[in-house]
Amino acid sequence: MAAGEGLAVFGGFHPVAADGCPDGTATMLLFCPAEPGFWPRMMAEPEMRDDAADPIDRWSTRVIGALAKALQGKAIFPFGGPPYQPFIAWASRTGRAWASPVGMLVHDRDGLMISIRGAIALPVPVDLPAPGPRPCDACDAPCRSACPVDALGPDGYDVAACHGFLDTAAGRDCMVLGCAARRACPVSAASGRLPEQSAYHMRQFHE
Repeated sequence: MAAGEGLAVFGGFHPVAADGCPDGTATMLLFCPAEPGFWPRMMAEPEMRDDAADPIDRWSTRVIGALAKALQGKAIFPFGGPPYQPFIAWASRTGRAWASPVGMLVHDRDGLMISIRGAIALPVPVDLPAPGPRPCDACDAPCRSACPVDALGPDGYDVAACHGFLDTAAGRDCMVLGCAARRACPVSAASGRLPEQSAYHMRQFHE
């Protein structure tokens, strides 16, 4: 069902009380863009052509909301707050995302190109595949030295330094192709995300 809408299952978990999931949730599934091929599909969606704000969030609400209704679950989104739901903690709970050497989460399939569009809280238990290995364990961490201004690291993210660099001529590379640290991840490079998609998100972040 997700694949038919251009989405993939990012991962899932069976909640405990400390996870902060809705009461009665037996399985939580997180959804992300299905790559390769997500961006051309997204550009053809009505939300991308109506000139209204937040097109991808509105598309996510429509599509994941419909999936949740069909599955008799509850749709939850990482936007629309405050309050905001603990999506970073939920992503880690799937066993498919971990802290990377540059601080942000790394996914076993998408690398540092993580984009969680929403989740569905299901009232029934769903069998989940066993988690795979953390990709960083077999990697020499090119992400660690890729940022031109060393804005990313395990101790935090220097947002001001990042924005300042993006305002320079040298920062055009990140603006057009996407964050250099994210691109340096070998798993990211194999994920299939198009530069046009990364450029769109960089504009949203910086402008």
